[in-house]
Amino acid sequence: MPAEPAASHMGAREWSLLFLLSILWGGSFFFFKILGAELPTLTIVFSRALLAAVLLNLVMLARRGVMPTTPKVWRQFFVMGFLNNVLPFALLVWAETKISSGLASILNATTPVFSVLAAHFFTTHERLNWSKGVGVLFGLFGVLVLIGPSMLLNTGSGQLIPELACVLTALTYATAGIYGRRFKEMPSLTVATGQITASTILLLPSLLIDRPWTLPNPSAQAWLALIALAVFSTALAYIIYFRILASAGATNVMLVTLLVPVSAILLGVVFLNESFTMQALLGMLLIGLGLAAIDGRLLTAVRKLIGAPSR
Repeated sequence: MPAEPAASHMGAREWSLLFLLSILWGGSFFFFKILGAELPTLTIVFSRALLAAVLLNLVMLARRGVMPTTPKVWRQFFVMGFLNNVLPFALLVWAETKISSGLASILNATTPVFSVLAAHFFTTHERLNWSKGVGVLFGLFGVLVLIGPSMLLNTGSGQLIPELACVLTALTYATAGIYGRRFKEMPSLTVATGQITASTILLLPSLLIDRPWTLPNPSAQAWLALIALAVFSTALAYIIYFRILASAGATNVMLVTLLVPVSAILLGVVFLNESFTMQALLGMLLIGLGLAAIDGRLLTAVRKLIGAPSR
């Protein structure tokens, strides 16, 4: 795996792109909720990937871009597509048929916590230190608060499994972020096109499961949600994602998942009449503290508070 610089910089440009990415991905939770009411999970996932793949390949052609042809690179695209699209898309879409879009997005905000753990075991320059360890503990405790002790003990409630599916999605995204470092020298449009095209191919067998041609025609609202999901929350979002990944690294790009719940929750409250509980707020705050500890902000704030010199 190509080595990444020990210190990845997040400048104004990276933070701006990160904020834009959070809006695009926050909207995906909203679109999932709309589509989940009319279409089965695999049909949504395949349609999203297919439309995004067509769009990105057309953009590549218009820009006279050249896709890699070596089997090794395409094997990597397929692995990235499975980790970054196929598995997490399916888990999230299914989970949102059982729980609110806001809760799903908050649980997904644990991605940076798992990213730190994955970086510790699979890289040589981002080892786990005590500050990151505290952040991981805060993040995991936030997940437990969101799920709730009663939910952990009551497996028949119907929400535990979809909540754990969202946590598994976070773990998958974190693994994909580490794996995606190997594409650092490749243009972000090329990587986005390659991995979403590979994802579409991997999802082709799902057509035999859902048989979408036998389903009722979706409403106009569902079609608009699907187009927006493919164009903005997938095609455009992944171009931005791989651009940030190349310049700022996996751990930094995963900070986007802390910002995603804000837009996802607001959309859910305004358009889907979802509620926002104090339990969800507490869980999100704990996850936020965890991320602040992971990137050093919490440690800096504590040192300033007690007047200790910075190292």
